[in-house]
Amino acid sequence: MADDETTATAARANRLRRPFPVRWVQYYLGNGASLGWLLVVNAAAFFVGVSFYVHSDPSLADVSSMLYPLFGDSPTALALATLSLATLLPRVGEPVTDAPNNRVLAVLHTLAFVWLVKYGVWTAVALNLRPDLYFGFSPGLLWDYWGIMLTHLLFVAEAALIPYYGRTTREALVVALALALVNDVYDYGFGFYPPLKYEPGLLLAGITVALSFASVALAARAFDRLGDSTR
Repeated sequence: MADDETTATAARANRLRRPFPVRWVQYYLGNGASLGWLLVVNAAAFFVGVSFYVHSDPSLADVSSMLYPLFGDSPTALALATLSLATLLPRVGEPVTDAPNNRVLAVLHTLAFVWLVKYGVWTAVALNLRPDLYFGFSPGLLWDYWGIMLTHLLFVAEAALIPYYGRTTREALVVALALALVNDVYDYGFGFYPPLKYEPGLLLAGITVALSFASVALAARAFDRLGDSTR
């Protein structure tokens, strides 16, 4: 009985870490056509995000090109995710869980996971802090609220794929947390947070910092460590 309870507990814990059946992940990420389409969709979404920041106030024209990754938070998340997924291309058809990893890839996969989770959740939170400005069913609000929120929540689903083929290290987690906090200082200390219809104030700034810690903590839980022989 005790062994059965232990096995059931381990299974529940594993579902929290890896919410999708491995065979589904293998089918979509181990298949050249579906992986290619996912990369194309990510690239298209990246350019949509860049267009948003080009026409926003402040815009990309107001910041140094070296700071674009800190300003364009969602496009940065998509770019990192696309690079992370692209590492699977040389081994299409092979088990994604056996994808090669090293310390550089651990940093890439960890950053992609953290940025996707953080800004996927951040967008939903930011829109719902002032629903009077966003919520509705008019043609404009169908995109400004429902479209943006739902597409950004898909960031979280995409992030959940990465631990199936990627691994992390303590150093990668520290780098991810440090860069996430630098991003927060840039956004709220210098006023380059993602354009909103209201001033974010201390509440949203505090939530964003909390999301930095929470997304890195989730990465530490979701990923196996580099050098760990078990999946």
